[in-house]
Amino acid sequence: MKQKVLFIDTVHPLIRERLEGHGYHCDWLPGNDYHHYLGIIGDYTGIIIRSGITLDRHILERARQLKFIARLGSGLENIDVEYAVSKGITCINSPEGNRDAVAEHAVGMLLALNRRLLTTDRQVRQGTWLREENRGLEIKGKTVAIIGYGNTGSAFAQRLRGFECRAIAYDKYKSGFGNDGVEEVTMEEVFSCTDILSLHVPLTPETRYLVNLDYFKKFRKPIVLINTARGQVVNTHDLTVAMEGGIVTGATLDVIEYEESSFEMLKADKLPEPFRYLTQSDQVVLSPHIAGWTHESKIRLAEVLVQKVLDLSLD
Repeated sequence: MKQKVLFIDTVHPLIRERLEGHGYHCDWLPGNDYHHYLGIIGDYTGIIIRSGITLDRHILERARQLKFIARLGSGLENIDVEYAVSKGITCINSPEGNRDAVAEHAVGMLLALNRRLLTTDRQVRQGTWLREENRGLEIKGKTVAIIGYGNTGSAFAQRLRGFECRAIAYDKYKSGFGNDGVEEVTMEEVFSCTDILSLHVPLTPETRYLVNLDYFKKFRKPIVLINTARGQVVNTHDLTVAMEGGIVTGATLDVIEYEESSFEMLKADKLPEPFRYLTQSDQVVLSPHIAGWTHESKIRLAEVLVQKVLDLSLD
């Protein structure tokens, strides 16, 4: 009997093609609600998911045959991983697939902020030609601190090499990763030396609102913030307070605190005042959680994930 895999979200078709080519039976059922999946999840060996629903304890209790959950992308926050593992369910993701895209996006957002590209583009299109008023900043000579030295953190560090800046990194759960391109440092060194802070941590109970006003106040110099990780790692209200106080001089945010579990459902007109502050500041660059979304990464994410599934021993 073929092992059955349930596709909850739309993903690249090569995942289904390759799994079916290796003998899996795949059911493509995107767009259904939590209660529908609750009724059928007991029939499946595997689940392919992005962020459409939350696989909590309640639904996993009914997943009697489930051997794996494969999450396209990096974050596992919509899965009760601890409970899944306790039931012998393997949870896998594919952060290797979009790490290059995220790293390039972080650099691009920083350049756009430092060189005022969004502001000057609008001005020139409107017939305004201001040069001195738009004098920018260079990355060269700055200290760029990377928090979290996993897939995207290390890829970001690699991209910084050509800018002749000092790249430092802190990772609570890693050591011995320093090399010619990045220095491994303590958080005390991060707070002391940083000019540009880039976040590359997953969203966990430990990292939720890690970056708050108390955190900002520990920096000895004004900083620029880059967040291509998860929105709830940063307290948005505290970020605006830090910007008003000159602690943070600019921010580039691909993710925001107020994103719902399904990011496409976000409604800007219902967001609170701190977000409106960000949208009105010319010291902020925003994008809609697309750092990891390139044509190339769409394929790579699928290739990485399906290979990890095929590498599993499900006997």
